[in-house]
Amino acid sequence: MKIISFNANGIRSAANKGFLDWLPQQQADVVCLQETKAQEDQLTDPAFRPDGHHCFYRDAITRKGYSGVAIYSRREPDEVRTALGWAPFDDEGRYIEARFGQLSVVSFYIPSGSSGEERQGFKFQVMDWLKPIMDQWLASGREYVLCGDWNIVRARNDIKNWTSNQKNSGCLPAERAWLNGMIADACGDGLVEAPAHGWHDSFRVIKPEAVEYTWWSNRGAARANDVGWRIDYQLVTAGMAKRARSCAIFREPRFSDHAPYLVEYAE
Repeated sequence: MKIISFNANGIRSAANKGFLDWLPQQQADVVCLQETKAQEDQLTDPAFRPDGHHCFYRDAITRKGYSGVAIYSRREPDEVRTALGWAPFDDEGRYIEARFGQLSVVSFYIPSGSSGEERQGFKFQVMDWLKPIMDQWLASGREYVLCGDWNIVRARNDIKNWTSNQKNSGCLPAERAWLNGMIADACGDGLVEAPAHGWHDSFRVIKPEAVEYTWWSNRGAARANDVGWRIDYQLVTAGMAKRARSCAIFREPRFSDHAPYLVEYAE
């Protein structure tokens, strides 16, 4: 089973750069998109309903052309959920979940705080509110794959300029402590002890020491010089971690400021 997570930074923009032509070549079973930046009624072109896929969108209702998530799946889900029960988060179109038997695949778009103190404060609110939900999921007995742009790096191997970004959103110690405090591996930054039972970072399951990035600033020559951040993840339950076989970050072709991240899981 192949699952792709991709922040499109505008699904129409990514499509114009060839993303929807590239996608069938990957033969993904589930595709989780973030930052679609469109309302569903703006996506009437059949290209946004790829052949062989069931397509589900969750748009932002607070502001058109903002945020938004989607899931494309070859198998029809038993159920699709688009809200977690807190309007400030739900209404920005940041969560969609497809359920297939005992497996849930989620497309998440965690807020960025880089635009200023107000949005950073909202990001911290989201983190505090989301952790109990993720704890419940982990204890539920269901298998989960949480795809998405988390807007947080984990450790030095996940960002090119570690030292100079310590005071910048996405690399703040409090953000890293929150994320690493939920992940059961030794690949964090050492600020918090990894839980004995927690989520698993699929990339680190497969590539514990690798230095690869999923996002590059559009400023300067960040992408050309590989001055990047790894902020796109598939966090998985222990059962799915055991099934993780391979992964790939597709730095090229360039469809967005993010790269698609694919994981293959044993059936």
